[in-house]
Amino acid sequence: MNDYTKTERNTVNRVPKRGHYDKKTVFEILDAGIICHVGFVIDNQPFVIPMAFGRQGDNIYLHGATTSRLQTELAKGIPVCITVTHLDGIVLARSAFHSSMNYRSAVIFGNAQLVNDNEKSDVLNVVTNHIWEGRAKEVRPNKENELKGTSVLKVSIDQASAKIRVGPPIDDDDDYALPIWAGVIPINTSFGTPVSDSKLKPEIDLPESITSNPEEFV
Repeated sequence: MNDYTKTERNTVNRVPKRGHYDKKTVFEILDAGIICHVGFVIDNQPFVIPMAFGRQGDNIYLHGATTSRLQTELAKGIPVCITVTHLDGIVLARSAFHSSMNYRSAVIFGNAQLVNDNEKSDVLNVVTNHIWEGRAKEVRPNKENELKGTSVLKVSIDQASAKIRVGPPIDDDDDYALPIWAGVIPINTSFGTPVSDSKLKPEIDLPESITSNPEEFV
């Protein structure tokens, strides 16, 4: 199945034409993000926690300390909602009411389960490579005590939707005649030039994961 089934939970109600339910669009938004926000409820108290993550297939992986409240509670199988948002532009209309933003967002619904010890290292590599592609093969392997102290969760993407806004402001017809500037201020995210650790040995050069992507840096 290439589309997520639309239900009351994941259907975009506000400006439904901006909603997307195909996996390709949802995955592209997830894969372009580095930080997700994880929402869950404990004893009627909502929590939303920013986290690094990784995606492989229909699963999102989260990691943290074994003593983390998020890790221990989500491992019980409680419902979880994960969001990733990219802000692409500020849309300045001729009225404050119609001013908006251009964005791409994905909302994921699912349940989590613990990743077993045999899979933990491989899954942590997925998260590492999501943060910086190719980095996992350049760093030392995880130590046993590090793996023991780390909990890894697999959140199955049971339902999902994406919402995207692009384009100029949409003003009231009679406002287009007003002598007020309107348009879009683009937002571009870029990486700065790498700064070596002050304790780095001078003979160590930039790794392949960085030098193979020089267009990433400004």
